[in-house]
Amino acid sequence: MQQIVIRKIRSEEWDEAMALVWKTFLRFEAPEYDQEGIHNFLEFISDERLRKMFLLGEYPVYGAFFEDELVGVISLRSACHISLLFVAKEHHKKGIGRLLIERMGRHVTEEGQKTYLTVNAAPYAVEFYRRVGFVETEGQKKTDGILYTPMKKTLLRRMTEGKSD
Repeated sequence: MQQIVIRKIRSEEWDEAMALVWKTFLRFEAPEYDQEGIHNFLEFISDERLRKMFLLGEYPVYGAFFEDELVGVISLRSACHISLLFVAKEHHKKGIGRLLIERMGRHVTEEGQKTYLTVNAAPYAVEFYRRVGFVETEGQKKTDGILYTPMKKTLLRRMTEGKSD
C-alpha cells in the first residue's frame, strides 16, 4: 500500500491546492453557508495577497500526497491558527486530516515555538476536530456569512537533548 506523504506544497502546486480546497468546500461546507459566506470564502482562497504571503514563506501550506496526487491541504496563519484544512472526498476517513494536523503541530512547536493550535471549525468539521484533540473555546459564531466554532488543541513539545535536526 502506498503511503501518504506530507510536505510543504511548492509554488507551482498553489493553484491545484486551492482548487482542492474549493471543490471540497463546495461539497461539504457550502450547504451550511449563505451566499455571503460562500462568496467571502472564495475571495479568501483566491486573494493574490494570500498567494504572495505563501510565496514569501509567511503562510505555510502543507499537502498530503497519495501516489503523487494532492489529496489534502492544511495552512497556517498567525503562527498557530489553522486557516484551511481540507481532504478530498475520496480520501475521507483514512487518517489524512489527522496526519496533516500532526505535521502542522510539529511545524508550530519547532518553527513557531507555540504550544497550541487554534482553528475556527466549520459546522461539518467540529466532530472531526474533537476526535483529534481540539476543544471548543466558545460557542458557534457567524462572521461575514461564515459559520464557525473556535477551538484549540494543546500540543506536546518533543523533548530533545542537544541539537535538533
